[in-house]
Amino acid sequence: MSALEKFTDLFLDVWNNGISGVNISEILIAITIFFFFLFLRGIFAKFVVKRLEKYVSKSTNKFDNSLVSSMEGPAKFFPIVLGFFIASTYLTVDGEGVLFIDKLNRSLITILIFWTFHQAIGPLSVLIKTVGDLLSKDLIDWIIKAIKILILILGLAAVLEIWGIKIGPVIAGLGLFGVAVALGAQDLFKNLIAGILIIGENRFQPGDRIEIEGELHGVVENIGFRSTLVRLFSTAPMLVPNKDLADFKVINHGAMQYRRISWTINLIYSTTQDQLAKICDEIEAFIKGSDQFAENPRQDSFVKTDEFGASSIDVRILCYTEPLNLTDFTRVKQSLIFETIKIVRANGSEFAYPSTSVYMENTEKNPEDYDVAQEESHAPQRIDPDSGGDD
Repeated sequence: MSALEKFTDLFLDVWNNGISGVNISEILIAITIFFFFLFLRGIFAKFVVKRLEKYVSKSTNKFDNSLVSSMEGPAKFFPIVLGFFIASTYLTVDGEGVLFIDKLNRSLITILIFWTFHQAIGPLSVLIKTVGDLLSKDLIDWIIKAIKILILILGLAAVLEIWGIKIGPVIAGLGLFGVAVALGAQDLFKNLIAGILIIGENRFQPGDRIEIEGELHGVVENIGFRSTLVRLFSTAPMLVPNKDLADFKVINHGAMQYRRISWTINLIYSTTQDQLAKICDEIEAFIKGSDQFAENPRQDSFVKTDEFGASSIDVRILCYTEPLNLTDFTRVKQSLIFETIKIVRANGSEFAYPSTSVYMENTEKNPEDYDVAQEESHAPQRIDPDSGGDD
């Protein structure tokens, strides 16, 4: 036998036996099939998925948009799973090779199924949020996150079972480990439970302005599993453990129906009855005629003469606005202050100043002749709406 014949026989033997007894021609066919499906995946992603996205973008239904967007990943993964399965059927393998390929196919299909379930939770959350009156947005988000984590754990357990890894002993070991961790992580679970209660009871939501007297005052940005992020008015972030927010008395300014303005202005004692009546009527007319203010059905707005002060006649102003943010609320108060000053002075009155009268006796004159000196302190009474006047 010539050397060429020996080489030909060796080449054919290698070609027929290939790798681990698999014919090389079968391997090439399987690789070709797999890459063909990869090519189909590219076409599918470019034309079908993009066309669907373009079509649903015209719809006002958020569920359609969310469904197509979330299913893009599993849809692109499906041709890979199908291509690998068909390619593997062209391979003639024996023994452990058959078992390995079967496990690999089962694993890919399992991953596809659980990935699809995981991605489907997002669109379903859009439908669940339609029951927002029953469940708060944050509670729904928590439920969605918990379901997604559960699906990932179940998917991982299913894949491990396929490869013969028993998860029973693993779960038992994790249970013992969990007990040990729970004993050393009581605060973590307290915060977790407190967070669930905060969201379940809808105490406050992201965007609400909350206050714990003497502790914090800011805007809620995020309610997490362990802590809540509050942005203080200094713009500094503060992470507050959920159990603290559950234990303390929290004022939720974001849930207020109206913001109240409650002021007392001091007018000089020389103001006449007619002047007082006109000042009160004109300020009240301004409040009721301006769209900056709101009507509270539980308490009417009013401007009335309230009482005699030590050095002034006191006029009480009580009115309400919509639950505005701090900037807009301050702008409304400024408008009311300017108009009040204008009305008081237009009616010939003035704001009173705290005054003290000092009587000095001149012994060189007759007892009935006295010089009377009056000192007036020109420090007007400060109206501080934020120190109890406004809510």
